[in-house]
Amino acid sequence: MSRSLRGTLLVTGAVLCSLAALSDPLPPDTTYRPLPTLPLSEVRAADEAQKPQVMQRQADLLNQRYDLSDRPIPGVMMSGGRKPVQGGVRVKLPSGVTWDSLAAMSPDEIRERGLLPAGFMPLPHVKQATGGQVFPNREIDEIQRQEGRSLRRFDVDFDLPDRFTPEFPPPIFLTTHPELGDVSRGQLLTIKNYYELMNGIITPVQMEGLRILLTPFPQEEFNQTEDRKVADQSLGVTCLDCHSNFHTNAAFHQTPDVRPQSARFRLDTTSLRGMFNQQIHGSKRSLRSVEDFSEFEQRTAYFNGDHVSATRKGVHLPDRPNQVAMMAQMQNMIDFPPAPKLDPFGKLDPAKATEQELAGERVFFGKGRCGECHIAQTSFMDNNMHDLKLERFYPVGQTVNDMVMLPDGPIKTFTLRGIKDSPPYMHDGRLLTLADTVEFFNLVLGVKLTQQEKDALVAYMLNL
Repeated sequence: MSRSLRGTLLVTGAVLCSLAALSDPLPPDTTYRPLPTLPLSEVRAADEAQKPQVMQRQADLLNQRYDLSDRPIPGVMMSGGRKPVQGGVRVKLPSGVTWDSLAAMSPDEIRERGLLPAGFMPLPHVKQATGGQVFPNREIDEIQRQEGRSLRRFDVDFDLPDRFTPEFPPPIFLTTHPELGDVSRGQLLTIKNYYELMNGIITPVQMEGLRILLTPFPQEEFNQTEDRKVADQSLGVTCLDCHSNFHTNAAFHQTPDVRPQSARFRLDTTSLRGMFNQQIHGSKRSLRSVEDFSEFEQRTAYFNGDHVSATRKGVHLPDRPNQVAMMAQMQNMIDFPPAPKLDPFGKLDPAKATEQELAGERVFFGKGRCGECHIAQTSFMDNNMHDLKLERFYPVGQTVNDMVMLPDGPIKTFTLRGIKDSPPYMHDGRLLTLADTVEFFNLVLGVKLTQQEKDALVAYMLNL
């Protein structure tokens, strides 16, 4: 790390400390989070007073970066059939620039002229200095209705418009019962209804794993201690609070694997569909089994990567053979949504696909280079991690909403199966639509697609 960049991080950390001092008893720029120094009543009062300003600042950032209007793709719905898929490029271009002119420039020229669209940059947490898990309102309301358990923080709210989040509740598809289709019956799985919904469909081992995945355990912001971010003492959160119905609801937190706080990037909840085919887990950690991931999460994502904090707040240490294995077994039963136009090898059936979709497939596996990482035979992923080196296009070290813009580094390849169900895109949700994602990779990979090829590529991905 260069001396100037290290200085930027240290200064930013100090600024974050001063900004958080009024509302957060835990200085955010140390490896370990120290014990609280302020009573909950003072922290809550300060947080609630600052909340409108915090949310307005994030809203301003989103409006600066994106077109947030409601523009669904005509006739295209998510797999449950209840929510339209948003279309069009939503990332705003700098004044006087077109997508074609931008794609014709070199990375050095884009960086030197400051022309990388802000929407392609890392997306800060809604409250970077504090961080922690933030849930969308529909998840909060449904958990409150079913369980009387509150996931509502007093310091922040979810920031993205609902139209750019997955269908809620998502459908559930089982590898063991493809003939049943969606087994959720349109309901969100919780500790209150899981047995009734799944009885007679899954095995005793799977049922026990499901019970544990739906049991609340203490988490950094949702617990009994005085540095929580919910008004009442909390039982905590469950694995499936974020991974609703084994999919995602776009809840986010910060990566547990990076320090200082100003450098921790936003982490969007990923889908658990198709876990049976995935060989690495975690955006950065590259954990090698579902069992490792399930066990490690209890002390990393749940506690911002601080196992010491977990011990104080009520650590949960699941037993490897009798609990973790059952949790993993249940997760490995979750299938992707049906893709009726794909053949057994992941290629479009020419008898079912349109000419535009077939053209998009040719771009995907050819000029667009998508298929080099998103391999059809392995659920459109390659079980590897890749560094896109986006920092070629922007000056490293600038600060946006208290987050220092640093290189993303290696990130795992996410599956594209059922991708229309999983907005927003990228590991931090910085891209709102598939059209945004196509423009992003067109620039980063330098493949120079025509508009016709871009449209065909989106049409193709809607069928995966």
